[in-house]
Amino acid sequence: MEAIILSKEQFEGLISKINDIHEKVNAKSAPKQEVFLDNEEFIAMMKISRRTAQNWRDEGKISFSQVGSKIYYKLSDVEKLMQDYYNKSFSKK
Repeated sequence: MEAIILSKEQFEGLISKINDIHEKVNAKSAPKQEVFLDNEEFIAMMKISRRTAQNWRDEGKISFSQVGSKIYYKLSDVEKLMQDYYNKSFSKK
């Protein structure tokens, strides 16, 4: 077996890099917190009217939660809506 000798600075640098890798691995494995948008944030983000938002809810295009008179959307559902209606460009040959 071969022995490797490191200076104090090299050892501390190695430990620092190991800690960085450990933090990145743990951050990726942590459960993602869901972000909710209220109706006003959704309308502003999508640049649509209140009526359009109501139509999309009525037509089942976007899932939502309603607490009293407040309406909330999951950001992941907004992303899914955009992905579902994504159209790839046509290639010209």
